[in-house]
Amino acid sequence: QVRLAESGGGLVQAGGSLRLSCVASGNIFRIDNMDWYRQAPGLQRELVASITGGGNSYYIDAVKDRFTISRDNAKNTVYLQMNSLKPEDTGVYYCYAQAVEPSNIWYVGSYWGQGTQVTVSS
Repeated sequence: QVRLAESGGGLVQAGGSLRLSCVASGNIFRIDNMDWYRQAPGLQRELVASITGGGNSYYIDAVKDRFTISRDNAKNTVYLQMNSLKPEDTGVYYCYAQAVEPSNIWYVGSYWGQGTQVTVSS
């Protein structure tokens, strides 16, 4: 089983920065996409940023030019650098990954972390 663990959340003032990390562990043959989602209180979970195994990235309009997603394949880790944070960025941030275990290299599984809280104050 592949496990994801997020870290780096916290309380920050508007305009500040945070860097989230997500480490994948367990029996891993290959990790494909790695994504960051977030869920604000009372709202549905939404995709924030995505990065492919080849390093191509995608961002929703609300975070473009402020957030940067990156990955270190040697460490099985994905990062989300968040700059110029706004109160609207507040929510629980979840790591998501598509990964393959060596027990079945023909099956691509979907895995979620437990989330890390990000709170941006005015």
